[in-house]
Amino acid sequence: MQLYNTLSAEERSILIDEAGKQRLTLSFYAYAQISNPTLFRNELFLAWNALEVLGRIYVAHEGINAQLSLPADHFYAFKNTIEVYDFMKNIRLNVAVEQDDHSFLKLTIKVRDKIVADGLVDETFDVTNIGIHLKAKEFNTLLEDPDTIVFDMRNHYESEIGHFTNAIKPDVDTFRESLPIIEEQLSEHKQDKKLLMYCTGGIRCEKASAYFKHKGFENVYQLEGGIIEYTRQVKAEGLQSKFIGKNFVFDHRLGERITDDIVAQCHQCGKPCDVHTNCVNEGCHLLFIQCETCATAMQGCCSQDCVSVIHLPESAQKAVRRGIKNGNKIFKKGKSDVLTFKNNEETHGVFVPKKEKLPVEKESKIKKIYIGKGTHFFPKSSVGQFQIEENEIKIGDTILIKGTTTGEQKLVITEMLVNDFVSEKAVSGDRCTFKLPFRIRLSDKLYKILE
Repeated sequence: MQLYNTLSAEERSILIDEAGKQRLTLSFYAYAQISNPTLFRNELFLAWNALEVLGRIYVAHEGINAQLSLPADHFYAFKNTIEVYDFMKNIRLNVAVEQDDHSFLKLTIKVRDKIVADGLVDETFDVTNIGIHLKAKEFNTLLEDPDTIVFDMRNHYESEIGHFTNAIKPDVDTFRESLPIIEEQLSEHKQDKKLLMYCTGGIRCEKASAYFKHKGFENVYQLEGGIIEYTRQVKAEGLQSKFIGKNFVFDHRLGERITDDIVAQCHQCGKPCDVHTNCVNEGCHLLFIQCETCATAMQGCCSQDCVSVIHLPESAQKAVRRGIKNGNKIFKKGKSDVLTFKNNEETHGVFVPKKEKLPVEKESKIKKIYIGKGTHFFPKSSVGQFQIEENEIKIGDTILIKGTTTGEQKLVITEMLVNDFVSEKAVSGDRCTFKLPFRIRLSDKLYKILE
């Protein structure tokens, strides 16, 4: 029985491209009493691996928390595999706002103590005694109530790029940190105020609402299905979106565009920007916000030290990384002394939104012609692949790669492969690859800049 991945992310990515199937990215969760999480995990892996499901899933005695992708034509077969279990019958599946065939490249199902790390002793309260679920229209109405206090239950790097208007956004690294902060701040308003909460897909609010009811809060409400389901309902019903900016997601996209508002700033220069990236230094991978100008100047890195490292021979880079343990202790998200603007004296590392909206970045008036679209990205070698659909490009040309998540990235072509061979020029119909200091998405467009 195969109960683990046998393919690397790069090999899986190639298979996805060769299959040519549209994939759906979705998420769901369910609290339940699972007596044998390991057996449950193995059953899911066998069923889902056969359906080409990829994703990151946590199971525990208390339930399941899943973010995954699967071929669209396997959707109903997938539903059948989960509805074998009574607690997942008719479960809501939150389909992503933006789709990307490469959102996940491995199937990882892990047995954990909890499906959300909350630091709570669950035996002290009833986790099923939850707050009142609100749909998008009801949520919008309650937002306008002067007796409502709305809390963002996500972490600082999530709320920084998008949030509901008037929401309180605790500056925390983890979900567990926000619970005592909220309880303390509202300790005198357990009866007279309405506590309104939201998160990405609803799972954190599910636990938090039960916790706050246990702590004596009488009016506890939560956004049903989180930001993902809220956005779907807003579009379907023609409602005004009270959520502005981007919704942070935990796959390689790192964000879904909800509105055109840009409510964050580049962590290196302060320019309005909401594009998250990971430092390209394999030994760093700091998650931070970086505008296209800084991405070019810093070559996709968070600091000059990391720029120096990526230019070392691979053997030297491995020597630098040797002994560094992976995990939250080194992979901090959006908080590091090297982020010049994020940590200047004026902001003290925290961006405080102004009352007025930051201006939306206007499309730069660059003379350009369309060349093609992104088809693949090879993470380890940092290589992007494009299908040339119109016109041509050659060594020495300045190109523009543009996308919702990628932003606008300019660079000069110094070397490239055309149909897997070194070449000076690529024309319509060719497949072109070249090294990049950033990850491309399949929705990215390639342009040649005209002088």
